[in-house]
Amino acid sequence: MANNLVIMESPPKAVTVKSYLGSSYKVVACKGHIRDLPKSTLGIDIENDFEPHYINIRGKGDLIKELKKEVKNADKIYLATDPDREGEAIAWHLVTALGIPPEKAKRVPFNAITKAVVKDAIKHPREIDVDVVNAQQTRRILDRIVGYKLSPFLWKTVKSGLSAGRTQSVATRIIVDRENEIRAFEPKEYWTIEATLKAADGKTFETKFYGLADGKQKLELNCEEDAQKVYDAVNGKSFLVAEIKQGTKMKNPAPPFITSTLQQEASRKLNFQTQRTMRVAQELYEGVNLGSEFGGVQGLITYMRTDSLRIADEARDAAKEYIISKYGEEYYPEHARVYRSKANAQDAHEAIRPANTSLEPLAIKKALTPDQYKLYKLIWDRFIASQMESAELSTVQTDFHCEGYLFRSSGYTVKFPGYMALYEESTDDANTGDEKNTRLPNLTENELLPAQSVKPTQHFTEPPARYTEASMVKLLEEKGIGRPSTYAAIVQLIITRGYVKREGKSLVPTPLGEVTNKIICDNFPDIVDIKFTAYMEDQLDDIETGKATMLDTLRHFYTGFAKELESALANVSANEIEVPVEETDIICEHCGSRMIVKNGRFGKFAACPNYPSCKNTKPLTKTGDGLVEKKAEIAPMKCELCGSDMILRTGRYGSFYACSKYPECKFTKQKVRSLGVSCPECGADVVTKYGKNKTVFYSCSKYPECKFSSWDMPTNDKCPNCGGMLYHKKGKNLMICKNEACGYKEEIKEVEVPETPMDEE
Repeated sequence: MANNLVIMESPPKAVTVKSYLGSSYKVVACKGHIRDLPKSTLGIDIENDFEPHYINIRGKGDLIKELKKEVKNADKIYLATDPDREGEAIAWHLVTALGIPPEKAKRVPFNAITKAVVKDAIKHPREIDVDVVNAQQTRRILDRIVGYKLSPFLWKTVKSGLSAGRTQSVATRIIVDRENEIRAFEPKEYWTIEATLKAADGKTFETKFYGLADGKQKLELNCEEDAQKVYDAVNGKSFLVAEIKQGTKMKNPAPPFITSTLQQEASRKLNFQTQRTMRVAQELYEGVNLGSEFGGVQGLITYMRTDSLRIADEARDAAKEYIISKYGEEYYPEHARVYRSKANAQDAHEAIRPANTSLEPLAIKKALTPDQYKLYKLIWDRFIASQMESAELSTVQTDFHCEGYLFRSSGYTVKFPGYMALYEESTDDANTGDEKNTRLPNLTENELLPAQSVKPTQHFTEPPARYTEASMVKLLEEKGIGRPSTYAAIVQLIITRGYVKREGKSLVPTPLGEVTNKIICDNFPDIVDIKFTAYMEDQLDDIETGKATMLDTLRHFYTGFAKELESALANVSANEIEVPVEETDIICEHCGSRMIVKNGRFGKFAACPNYPSCKNTKPLTKTGDGLVEKKAEIAPMKCELCGSDMILRTGRYGSFYACSKYPECKFTKQKVRSLGVSCPECGADVVTKYGKNKTVFYSCSKYPECKFSSWDMPTNDKCPNCGGMLYHKKGKNLMICKNEACGYKEEIKEVEVPETPMDEE
């Protein structure tokens, strides 16, 4: 019997695929990348045609040894890493690092983790696509060069610890530019006038001032005087029904999801951040155990990193069958719907859709987590709706004349719901137009209607809205910055770096982000140029399709970048940029100054600005009102030296209790965490403690009465050989018996979340 080895990225996905293949296949996981550029050095030999120096990732030595053993014993090796650039590169690295002979290595990407897709892919393997690998390598090298060359410049001019990146710097600039637009915005006054009219049947409705009746000219009311003139003319007068326009409007469904639209819609409808959306989508793609009723472990959606609107014929046919059986033939269009992808789409995979349309969300809800159910239902509804008949709307627009002025009412009613019976797309802007889903009363032309009231209202124009994660992802896609696998990473990265913060759903630049953006804009205009960044993304696409080469692209980029870097280093002196401080509302009780926000190893805290003469600090916590002082947690004990309250604090070795009278009284007591495990010597709780160099060990809670301690974590499990206590071996995935004569060992099965695409340096 042939010995076939399948290597995937994540353990959960490997378990799913194993259930689909026979006993002649062994499925293992490499757990993401096993090789990468070194963290301590640039790792790119720029003088030698940008030759990258890859090393095995620290901590994966044992895994690589195990994989090498499996490779040696296998007749064929199927590299089933994710179907994107990152997955192709991982497969290429596996061949090199594991010494896989070319004749044995077969590439089998899965667009969906279903039995049919997996078996078909195994039957039709291909070679590793070197062009796709080179596209990933080029992105990695570009990001490494920018990160490792530009970041030291920021350390010199702003402060140490800062970083810059090829796409993160552009994203930061976009958010800073929007903030500057908001600051520079000057609101303008305008007025609206709304009249409430009464129809012959007694029903009331609203109509809004539009302009001049003669010629139907739209008129802006820019001040109170303009509004008062119209109000004085029409107040207390009857309105003539001048014209009624009725019609029919067809509204088409939105296409199935791609990565960017899924992230946007999940933000709008589910309030999911982009990272949360992609994490849950990964779980749905890799497979969920639905129980024996639905065939056990099933991958529920197709691959979630895509920019293509293409769907398979069998999926379209399945949707047709479902729509007709569920809603009726009138809900399916005369011709099947086919959506066109954008011109610059890579089109490597299908749109995001359910892998099996027969698995209705409600039917499998019990097997899913709440997040999985919400996202799966969103994807399932959107896909089915995308194949349904258009909605038919009955529209009406009525014009009213009064004293030479034109008022207008418009609206629509749903004549035939079509796809709207299942799903309707959300928008970022709630004010999508004057037309409302409302029914106007039956009116006839030349009819006079009395006005119950006329109300003028003052307004002011609003500045452009700050970006949300949804609108930011939309803009990144529109401008060609990043690709489906990087949108979430870009947004998260600029937040993690401290250049941008969230205020509700809005993305707001921090003072650090604004200063960093200014210095990069002044010295490296290409790095933050949107068109140049989009051009580089197009170059990566061209490398993938064989239209461009990795070396030419790197040379073209580095020539300009090196000149900008040399000029910037020559013209900017050390620490010439001062980062504005962020003040709090907290007053220092020692010197009366307003405390400022500082960053430490445990996050943000409030510090006195008069340091070092005043060293007062306070912990901060985030609330809806921003950063506020975190009130100390009173411990259920008293100080053993002075009898004062003890409070919970955090230090380099974790949480501990300290006297509230510090620094007058310096008594402290370590906070311990119970493991829920009984001491093998006295039966009391076992707790965690810290030793030298932050090392963790386990001790009896009744120390020093009971002096039991261990570096290995005790459990309540008993050894199946001798009945002794089992311990989790420190630093190993092993369960061992403490009875040395017994020698029992058991490997702990590890479940690991797969890696996401690598962030910029």
